Order: sequence, then structure tokens, then C-alpha cells
Amino acid sequence: MELKITTDNFETEVLKSDMPVLVDFYADWCGPCKMMAPIVERIAEAYDGKLKVGKCNIDNDGDVASKYGIMSIPTIIIFKAGEPALTSVGALSQADLEAKINSVL
Repeated sequence: MELKITTDNFETEVLKSDMPVLVDFYADWCGPCKMMAPIVERIAEAYDGKLKVGKCNIDNDGDVASKYGIMSIPTIIIFKAGEPALTSVGALSQADLEAKINSVL
């Protein structure tokens, strides 16, 4: 299940998480973000219990995006122990995203 990541819950859900967290930074108007949405959903199901998966809307929570230097979307950051462990900019295939996730887990 995907979490809705906001400015209010970012510290609790991402930075203080016991397990790695994938955060998909997106916007509703972004075409490549819409292409990534079903892939991110499948990742959330496939990695349930090993990886938290959340989505952060940059239009609603821009301060989180600017803190991590998000310039282009979609951007995926995998946080481990509260620190960004991997950053990927642009749309990815599910296989490519899984390879990146597995390299961090």
C-alpha cells in the first residue's frame, strides 16, 4: 500500500522509518509521473514488508521537494536510515526500478 507523504508526516514516515522508504515525487499534471504510477503501485505490493512506498505531490508539499533538490519529476528517492541512499530522475521500467531497489536493499 502506498503512503501519502506530506510535509507533516515526512519525518515520521520516512526519516524515522525502521525500513527503507521509496518516495515517488510527482505532480498530477506530469505525464511521465502518470506512467510511473502503476509501476510504483506494483512495487508497493511486491516489496510489502521490506520497503515502504510513498508518494509526495510536489505541488502540495514543495518544501519537502526543495529540501531534496527535486528539479525534475518523476524523481524517486530511496531513503535508508533517514538518508537518501539512491536517487533516480525520470520514468523507469518496472525491471529497472526493481534493480535499483534491490541494489539498496
